Amino acid sequence: MSRGGHLKISTKKLFNGIIMEIEKSLILIIDDNTNNIQLLFDVMKTHGYNVLVANNGDSALNKVQAFSPDLILLDIMMPGMDGFETCRRLKADEKTKDIPVIFMTALTNTADKIKGFKLGAVDYITKPFHQEEVLARVNIQLKLRNLNRQLQQSQFQLMQAEKICSLGQLVAGVAHEVNNPVGFIAGNLEYTSNYIQDLISLLNLYQIHLPKPPVEIIRKVDEIDLDFLLEDLPKMINSMNLGIERITEIMESLRNFSRKDATEKKTADIHQGIDTTLMILSHRLKPNKVFPKIEVVKEYGDLPEVECYPGQLNQVFMNLLSNAIDAIEEEIKVSKSSIPQIRINTALTNNDSIKISIKDNGNGMSKEVRRKLFDAFFTTKSEGKGTGLGLSISYQIITEIHGGSLECFSSEGEGTEFVIHIPIK
Repeated sequence: MSRGGHLKISTKKLFNGIIMEIEKSLILIIDDNTNNIQLLFDVMKTHGYNVLVANNGDSALNKVQAFSPDLILLDIMMPGMDGFETCRRLKADEKTKDIPVIFMTALTNTADKIKGFKLGAVDYITKPFHQEEVLARVNIQLKLRNLNRQLQQSQFQLMQAEKICSLGQLVAGVAHEVNNPVGFIAGNLEYTSNYIQDLISLLNLYQIHLPKPPVEIIRKVDEIDLDFLLEDLPKMINSMNLGIERITEIMESLRNFSRKDATEKKTADIHQGIDTTLMILSHRLKPNKVFPKIEVVKEYGDLPEVECYPGQLNQVFMNLLSNAIDAIEEEIKVSKSSIPQIRINTALTNNDSIKISIKDNGNGMSKEVRRKLFDAFFTTKSEGKGTGLGLSISYQIITEIHGGSLECFSSEGEGTEFVIHIPIK
């Protein structure tokens, strides 16, 4: 971390990451000619790519939805749905519009090429194929796509770090302003309590030494229900004191959650970070007109303090717990049979690392969704409800910044469990 909470970006790491992504990229080949498919399949597999094939547009669209390839090699001249229409449908779909498409064709007509580029294709490969040319064009497009992904990811990392920093400064300022009147009220409540006790003692003395007051006083005593007032007033003062204490706790929790991390790690109580996050999310855990109460089961182990960036870990807890609540709410809309529950388990796995598990009994997710879960900009939420960055940033905070691991275990209808492992030092 650099000063002010900014993330340092290693150029070497960035380009090493791009190379690793390219080596495991998934390429979809779409062609009705089996000889072309076999040739391209062999070339791609030989050079370390994962490959899918389809022999028509309809089959290709289905496979793109199921597997989300990193690049598509698309023949133009195919029976039924041709390459132009296939490309148009790919670019019209929000889920597939960003997948680069390279057209394959024997056509030399400039108008056809222009049409392809207008539809969203990024390049052309002419038939008959030359292996070196195919590989060169594929490599260039994959490098461009992965470089763009990495740069966007780094940009949003910086934005997220800056947002956490700004939030911390804002909360610290608000807390300072709130603490002044809260301190004034708390100080005066102490005096108020003493004054009330003095007045009650005085009234008790009057009742002892003047047992028969005038009729006017007797009427007033009945009117204000003096016995109840004397019993209830100290209770009201105690309730006010409890309210002041609660406000103080909330402001302290907000400061702890949003604090700006220093350039070096510091020791922190993981359980305190989780509890603070739960407190901030408490309004979403309580019952309302739409959703029942979400039960939180804490199974905390005996953990030592951990050397970490506490603010960033709190952000991870916030992302995972918010997603758990979202999943449970989606499940409740479909079925109200189970009791909504989030189970949080922590344990010391060995002498130098800890494990944190956050498990919900929501709707779970498919294998295909789980495979892309930590990809930047990937989201299953409706438009306006998610950026697709929370889990991607959480993954980097745990793996790159803290040297740990973040895994997801889930299947449809069976809930979801996120498991974090981080070293103690």
